Parts: sequence; structure tokens; C-alpha cells
Amino acid sequence: MKQSTIDININNLISAIDDRLFGSFIEHMGRAVYTGIYEPGHPSANKDGFRMDVIDLIKPLDIPLIRYPGGNFVSGYNWEDGVGPKDTRPIRPELAWFALEPNQVGTNEFMDFLKQVNAKPMLAVNLGTRGPHDAVNLLEYCNFPGGTHYSDLRISHGYPKPHNVKLWCLGNEMDGPWQICAKTADEYGRIACETAKMMKWLDSDIELVVCGSSFREMPTFGDWERTVLRHTYEHIDYLSLHTYYTNMDDDVPSFLASNVRMSNFIKEVSAICSEIKSEKQSEKDIYLSFDEWNIWYHFKKDCEQPPKWIEARPVEEEVYDFADALLIGSMLITLINHSNVVKIACLAQLVNTIAPIMTEPGGRAWVQTIYYPFLYTSQNGRGTALHAHVQAPTYNCAAGEDIPYIDCAVVLSENAEKITLFIVNKNLEEDIACKINMSGSEFSGIAEWVSLGGHSPSEINTATNASVQPQHANGASFNAESCTLTLPKASWNMLRLKIKS
Repeated sequence: MKQSTIDININNLISAIDDRLFGSFIEHMGRAVYTGIYEPGHPSANKDGFRMDVIDLIKPLDIPLIRYPGGNFVSGYNWEDGVGPKDTRPIRPELAWFALEPNQVGTNEFMDFLKQVNAKPMLAVNLGTRGPHDAVNLLEYCNFPGGTHYSDLRISHGYPKPHNVKLWCLGNEMDGPWQICAKTADEYGRIACETAKMMKWLDSDIELVVCGSSFREMPTFGDWERTVLRHTYEHIDYLSLHTYYTNMDDDVPSFLASNVRMSNFIKEVSAICSEIKSEKQSEKDIYLSFDEWNIWYHFKKDCEQPPKWIEARPVEEEVYDFADALLIGSMLITLINHSNVVKIACLAQLVNTIAPIMTEPGGRAWVQTIYYPFLYTSQNGRGTALHAHVQAPTYNCAAGEDIPYIDCAVVLSENAEKITLFIVNKNLEEDIACKINMSGSEFSGIAEWVSLGGHSPSEINTATNASVQPQHANGASFNAESCTLTLPKASWNMLRLKIKS
């Protein structure tokens, strides 16, 4: 049996983990909103039209924030269409996803939904077809207490208290040719700068995220980030990253190595932020918002596009398999291990559209394979990330050479009573023995070992058959200095170990 070791020193810290690392995303795309979170005629719908069966699946995820309303959608969105009496709201052709948008869910309804799932908003403003003035009007509508045009408009709509939205995205993927009113780096940098200035003049307590390149392989990558940061550096707080990984060639070992690319991507963007900080001789740090990340290829590979110009157009409904769950686990590990620079992250998206939760219109709701690594990591990944020195066998694949079979992140709990390890064994054929060594403290017990494994890479969950589920595992042993266990082949694992205070 192959051997691996994980060495932990309780004093070797990466960073406190921002709870917002476990955020998510809802866009007016596909069935994410209509027949996803919102379906007034559904048997489980509450008085506001939100599906309680879906809310019951969302709440255990303990999501701290949700990004809204896009995504590509926001670059053509008039926020005024989604407030006020519902019977007067316009139905519009929506150019990002070629659907009809009924505007029955807008800013206020989204705020109501957030209360149901105990999350906070991360709102995006339209810097495609609109600009700084409209963004500031939305901020006034959301955050001003009253006595102004837009705050009084909110009050007249039945919301006397401000929504107090403190995190805002300045547009979305503005270098993408698919984006409504895409821009050059200078065009976007200028408008983002002026929008940021005006928004912070109105509410100095807000935080702002400026758009990075749409993804790492964009021809604009790098130069875009530098140009945009040169325009905006002193006025914004975070730079965005987006990535989705694919397995179009049915090469599972290479697919499972994708988080290595994710780690390198984070390092590159963080280095650019440091470069511009030095160039500007600034004392301010810009952190990263990985506000779209997931796996996205099944729908493109397997499905035909539905008809255009219908409501709740069912696009990009990924059916996730077990291999996807393993990579999601590794991507979460990567985010934790870069928590010194990545402070916000959003699994994109939450329901139906590239999502861990699926629904039937008028019918059932269920969870996909990727739900479980996110669930356990969100619930148990809060605290302080520790450096882990991992020695493990490696493999070669189309994605690169010397890819470690073992991915690992270590989190010290907020009360410093437990160490939680998230571990993925990418070896599809063999179990791997693992010895975990501790210094700076001592192990005092095993609290829990949860393992997701024993499935073929292509196995899925459906509304009627949820075969891919984690199980509580046994067989780990410990003494004060070390813990030993066998990591099942092709498995995601969470091991919680008690330590001496």
C-alpha cells in the first residue's frame, strides 16, 4: 500500500479563514430563481413564494453570503424593473441567457429570501448598459435610511428599514465578448473607478469588488488586472477571479488535477495585486474574491439547448457525478490553503443552474454529489488555516507531472479544541495509508471521520436515487503525537481530531 504523511505544527498558521469563503451565487439564469428558489404555486411555497423544500436544503450549508443578481445577467439589468408592485413590473427579453425575465423577484424579494437562509447579500451593479449614476441610485435605495428619493421609494415599497448591503460587485466579467456592453481594460477601469468613488462617498462603510479577467485563459489576463488596478486601486477592496473546470476528454486523473491550476491562478493574481501595490507605493492590500467557481461542462457536452424567449429557460443544468464531488472537495481545500489572500468565494451557483441543489417544477428537490463536500467544509472549515506539509505519492497525466495523489487542508477550530483535516485521495485504484503527525500540541481523541467514496467516477444522484452520500468511517487510531488511517481510493474525507487546549 502506498504511504503518505501529513505534518502539522499548531503554531504554523496560514490565516484566519473569512467565513465568506463559503459563499454562493444566485443569478437570473436558467431555473435558478423561477422554479428554483421561487415558485409561488409549489406545495412547499411560503407566503412570499419561496420554496421551503429548497430552503431546507440550503440552510444546512451555512452560507454566509449570496452574490446576486449576476453574472452576465446584471450587465443588461434595470434594477428598477424588479421593485414595486409586482403587477406593474415589465416582462423583458433577457439578452444574456435568451429568456424572458418576468421581474417577479428583484432586490427586495432577494433580501426576504436571504433572511430565510440566514445569509447576507453581495449585490452586483450594472456597468454594462448602465453606469455610476444608476449604481449609486441602487445603493441609495438599499442603504439610505430615508428622506431621499430612492430611500423613500424603498419605504413606499414596504421596506422601512435599510437593507444595509455592505458588499458590492462593480459589474461582471467585463472583458468577455459575450458580456452585454463588454469593455476594454481602460474603459472598464475608468467607469469602475468613478462608480467606486461615488458609492463610497454615499456610504463609506461598503466594500467593493472590481472585475478581474473572466477566466485565466482569457487573452486579456494579466494586462487586464494591472490596468484595472491602476485605475481603481485606492477605491476598491477586492479583485475578482472566476474559474470553471471541465472534463470534456473523459480523462478523470487530469480532471482531478485541476485544483493545481486553481492554486497557480490564485498565486498569479495575488502577485499582480502586490506588484501594483508596490508600483503605487500604497500601504493598502487588495484581497481576492473568487466569486465564481465550480465545474461546468456536462450540459454543453450532453444536452440540447432549450427554446429561446421562454420564462425559466432550463439552461446549464449540470448533472454532477462522483468525480465532480472529488474535485469540488479539492477546490475547497485550495481555497482554505490560500485563505491569507482569498477572503470571499462563491460556489456558482446554488439551485438548478450549475448547482448542488436541483428541483422539479411543481415537484421534488434533491441534492447532487457536490453538495456534500461543500456542506461539511462549510460547517467545519471555520477557524484558522494551518500549513500542512504533505508527503505523498504522485502521478503524471495530461494536466502535468508529479501531481500529488493527496490534497489536504487543516483548520484549527475557533475554540482551539479541534483540528479538522479535509483530505482527498485522487488515486482511482488504490487506498493510501496516511500518518498525521502533530507538533505544538497533542491529540486527545478522534471526534469524527466522514468519508465520501466507494463510487465509480460517473455515478450520480437523482431525485429517486441518492446513492452518493458520505458515511461515517472507522479504523483511525491515534496517540498523543500522531494519527494513522487508511484513505480509501478515490475518496473525499473529513477527519476531526480533538487536541489538548
